[in-house]
Amino acid sequence: MDPITYFTAPQHPLHQQYQALRAFFVDGLTAQDIARTFGYTTSTVYSLVRDFKKRLRDQPMTDPFFVTRTAGRKPLDDTGSLNHRILALRKQYLSVPDIKAVLDSQGTSVSERYVYDVISADGFARLPRRTQTIKSRLTPVAAAAAPSATKLAFTPETFFSAQALGSLCLLPYLQRFGIDQLIQTSAYPETAALDRVSSLLSFVALKLSNVRRYSADDLWCMDRGLGLFAALNVLPKAAWFTSYSHRVTRAMNRSFLHDLHGIWQAQGLLGDTANIDFTTIPYWGDAAHLENNWSGTRHTALASMLAVLAQEPETGLITYGATTIRHQQQSAVVLEFLDFYRRSGTQELAYLVFDSKFTTYENLARLDPEVKFITIRRRGKQIVAELDALPASAWKKVRVPAADGKGRTLRVNDRQVFLRDYGKQVRQIAITGHGKIKPALLITNDVERKLECIIRAYARRWLVEKDIAEQIEFFHLNQLSSSVVIKVDFDLTMSILAHNLLRLFAQDLPGYEHQTAPTLYKKFIANAGSVEITPRQVTVKLNKKERCHIC
Repeated sequence: MDPITYFTAPQHPLHQQYQALRAFFVDGLTAQDIARTFGYTTSTVYSLVRDFKKRLRDQPMTDPFFVTRTAGRKPLDDTGSLNHRILALRKQYLSVPDIKAVLDSQGTSVSERYVYDVISADGFARLPRRTQTIKSRLTPVAAAAAPSATKLAFTPETFFSAQALGSLCLLPYLQRFGIDQLIQTSAYPETAALDRVSSLLSFVALKLSNVRRYSADDLWCMDRGLGLFAALNVLPKAAWFTSYSHRVTRAMNRSFLHDLHGIWQAQGLLGDTANIDFTTIPYWGDAAHLENNWSGTRHTALASMLAVLAQEPETGLITYGATTIRHQQQSAVVLEFLDFYRRSGTQELAYLVFDSKFTTYENLARLDPEVKFITIRRRGKQIVAELDALPASAWKKVRVPAADGKGRTLRVNDRQVFLRDYGKQVRQIAITGHGKIKPALLITNDVERKLECIIRAYARRWLVEKDIAEQIEFFHLNQLSSSVVIKVDFDLTMSILAHNLLRLFAQDLPGYEHQTAPTLYKKFIANAGSVEITPRQVTVKLNKKERCHIC
């Protein structure tokens, strides 16, 4: 089209209306002439004239035909509602990444730069560096409502996650070891909205996120990254977790641990030795029905639930857990564990390593000779006096290698002693030079194994105490008074699953195989990033971590 034709023969309807109105008001043509020229009816021309006058009168600042183009990008917030939401979230003491994660969960995609510019323009200063404890005390986000949890639709979208997005690195282990199929075929409950896999992974996602027992409920259930771990848009609300937990029975947990134990055996991740120990899980509700148990972390006896955990010393996997233990059943737990082990697979258990208070000497006799055991003998004054009276020739020096390669020299007395309740003699190894004032007494029914091997095997039992301390601290089993009330036995089972996923993850990280759960979380799991979802794949871009040689 040439320029003359553009002006004399307009094709666009608005252009025609402009020319017709100009001819009416400027050139003074009649409505009949304008109708013939532009193909209108006379009544249409009068309607155009009427509407044009009304618009000029009602909207004098708006041009009815021409739009003034402004430089720069189109404003994201024409009404001011988005900026108001950002400022309201900032007043909840949320950081820029947290605010962006909340907005992403509500379907509003903005950049961190935009959020920062909005809060800076309103006079907000940068937040000071906050510890995890301070973050856990944040008040719930009342300025925004979290969306309902639904299955991930895999519609094209991009969102940001400010929390433990690194937990997505553990998903391949669920598939590699068949844990996802195990969950799907388990007896755990499911609903029409959430299947078993999404339900259980919702619990695991919170365990791996290190959220302090979910106190800031409205924040963690808005994070899209945590929801993606469970194949959901976001995690369910706090009430759902409580409701789901009450539908779970002890038989479901025990069956799941049985099948999980079978996976570890089939994959060759279990040896012939198990470290087993008790732990105390405090309870802060009505504890009238509970017994008092000694808490090593609090150095006092308190109303609590007594739990037992079994660990494989080589890989660090937790293979067994139970919380339904009473004082009168405490000594029989070792026999229950052996029954659990036999029913879970075909591999025989050769060694049990445990503390002196774990069981009685009568039960030790029931273990012999089927299973070898290594434990500590309780030290009485008479026993200590007898050891002090031994001549120097009765002691010999033994070099025990350590994990750091340096090793340690100990003074050891190895002899046979008779235990009345045991009914026969047992091998007793007295150890000094380990930093304790009184000697340590190991007893075992293994008379063939070398001294160094027995001492090191028991020293590695302390790893299970370390793992128990991690579970109490990192997985928050001792904070049962939170807004999410979960059955303790189910909570422990989910902690075991989350712990084992971290241990499998650590086996593939050279130099980090024996790192603790908090260290793995800090270096790899606690990370933010962006997620792009398409119908065929999910692309996760994690932020670069400092001081990490693996990433």
